[in-house]
Amino acid sequence: MSAPDYREIESHISSSRALTDLPEAHGTLAGALCSGEQLSVQDWLREIFPEGRAGDAEAALHAVFEWTRYVLRAGHIEFQLLLPGDEMPVAERAMALGQWCQGFLYGLGSNPIPDIEDLPADVSEIVRDLTAMTRIDVDENESLEDNEQAYVELVEFVRVGVQLLHDELAPFRTTAADDNSVSLH
Repeated sequence: MSAPDYREIESHISSSRALTDLPEAHGTLAGALCSGEQLSVQDWLREIFPEGRAGDAEAALHAVFEWTRYVLRAGHIEFQLLLPGDEMPVAERAMALGQWCQGFLYGLGSNPIPDIEDLPADVSEIVRDLTAMTRIDVDENESLEDNEQAYVELVEFVRVGVQLLHDELAPFRTTAADDNSVSLH
């Protein structure tokens, strides 16, 4: 299963009445999938669009949802953050990475998980690092090449961190899903 095309999906989102752009929307999706199993594509679309209807973007966003869920569950290293390509200035890509992290943290908090202090140390450290990355910016005193290299390293850190968080939070997702499946009659 190949990664969705960023430019195609972003053009669908930007031509619709979306409340956010693709990086933040994808981050929200990834965070919600890390913390819970109950998310549906319609739940996610309600986060992105005022009426929960994506219009022309629906098929493309459904593909993003299915791909993201598949690669996170499979534990493949195929998981990627949906971010602008290298043709965009590094400052814009860094801003998009910050938005992605902001969306991720929002999605992560959409389901009940233990306080980060009660999670394994590496998990709580990743959450703190992602929180700090919401304020990412390029260093004006560094060369373009250094900023590019730093950006690439941060994207890889986030990508691997998200997969680790997904794996480490699996017992909590199972517990939450089990609790939700109990029917009160």
